[in-house]
Amino acid sequence: MAHQLKKNGKFSYLDQGEGTPIIVLHGLMGGLSNFDSVCEFFPKNGYRVIIPELPLYSLSLIKTNVKTYANYVADFIKQMGFDEKEVILLGNSLGGHIGLLCTRLHPQLVKGLVITGSSGLYESAMGDSYPKRNNYEYIKNKAEEVFYDPAVATKEIVDDVFATVNDRSKLIRTLAIAKSAIRHNMAKDLPNMHTPTCIIWGKNDVVTPPKVAKEFHELLPDSDLYWIDKCGHAAMMEHPDEFNRLLFKWLQKRKF
Repeated sequence: MAHQLKKNGKFSYLDQGEGTPIIVLHGLMGGLSNFDSVCEFFPKNGYRVIIPELPLYSLSLIKTNVKTYANYVADFIKQMGFDEKEVILLGNSLGGHIGLLCTRLHPQLVKGLVITGSSGLYESAMGDSYPKRNNYEYIKNKAEEVFYDPAVATKEIVDDVFATVNDRSKLIRTLAIAKSAIRHNMAKDLPNMHTPTCIIWGKNDVVTPPKVAKEFHELLPDSDLYWIDKCGHAAMMEHPDEFNRLLFKWLQKRKF
């Protein structure tokens, strides 16, 4: 899908459809295209899908952290002129973590929260360094591990990851974000967060294993947990139809 971005102040974003706004937050190695199926399905069913470009690699190192991004999303919601408790946040991986922290820091802005393969409690990423970052096959294997079906890791996806980890500035910020995510463990915060939360998880996720989803479900007071079989870390990419079905079912259940 070709993405035509809009501008509002300092923010660039994809904006499709009309209705209840779903603000989508992409992950560290992800992009807007990871949510193509969401952009196709939900605008046809009464929802407005908005995907801001997160400044993962453009801020100073001292500002490259989960809290900065959570406040960035809050500023985006306000800049777009949404009323309190109007938007639903949907995040995958780091995007889920950003959504969780944004909801904790600015609960008045968020009506509902959707997380899939989210960090915030535990994740097993590429580690603290990329010892073989110039080795394409190594990066390819790491990218394939994200999915239950390695074929989902297309050459375009692998090329993007390879380019990112071989760009020194992006690599430094990638590691800074990863360390920030570990520091911002949210186990103590979750029991005090009463925003309705939908948890959609791949049963075969090795980055954020199924036990992480169960812990999110146990700690979040108002959460619903849905599983997708034969699915890894990015359910909306690997099983887009099932992901959309489950999310739509939850939105209808909650009357959002």
